[in-house]
Amino acid sequence: MSVRTDTGVAARVHPSPNHGARAAGVPIDTLVLHYTGMKSAEDALRRMCDPASEVSAHYLVYEDGRIDQLVPESRRAWHAGKSCWKGERDINSRSIGVEIVNPGHDGGCPDYPGAQIEAVIGLCLDICARHAISPWRVLAHSDIAPDRKADPGEKFPWDRLAQAGVGLHVTPGDAGGGILMQEGEAGQPVEAVQSMLALYGYDVGVTGQFDRRTVLAVTAFQRHFRPARVDGIVDQPTVETLYALLSKLPSLET
Repeated sequence: MSVRTDTGVAARVHPSPNHGARAAGVPIDTLVLHYTGMKSAEDALRRMCDPASEVSAHYLVYEDGRIDQLVPESRRAWHAGKSCWKGERDINSRSIGVEIVNPGHDGGCPDYPGAQIEAVIGLCLDICARHAISPWRVLAHSDIAPDRKADPGEKFPWDRLAQAGVGLHVTPGDAGGGILMQEGEAGQPVEAVQSMLALYGYDVGVTGQFDRRTVLAVTAFQRHFRPARVDGIVDQPTVETLYALLSKLPSLET
């Protein structure tokens, strides 16, 4: 007898032992997208099902669009690691994790196949509908762990997902524009950018000092929302894109 998945889209169950109980009373309100960052799908699946790895995700999406469910959505998968969003640090307890087969930066950042992205869109629409996950809580692994992670990377088509109704996205500012501020600078303009990043959800101190932590947050923001230039330097397009996103948040979130 076949085991049913949690999702309404076509998928099969391939169970991983790597999960635990979610924290009591914490809602599932976040969706985190990853790339596997390994040479092959088989390697990634093997690792996420190996108890010694202590790594897993709820879903794995293959290049051809096939989907495996590894962990029941009711359980806490081990995909986010040390992370933070809007001050919350146990992201695993409040999130669904989707791993997307792609070798990532170490593998040359190949494009995501169309069939794979269509499958990701269908799966994400289903997850967000069932758990009432807001568009602004569909996040990259790099958003919640900018000091450790770069996935799913600047080649991931967030704009295409948003057009289909998954995630929050705006047309990014032009890649040009002069430098406004960078690492080592200090003052009120730095504090203003830090405040906007923190308001959106990034784990950045509002200190007025453009420190390494700020560089990492800016880099993560650019990788997700302004991928034409990912350098951790705040230019006018970065500020414009950040402001446009904040203007789309409901007052409850801000």
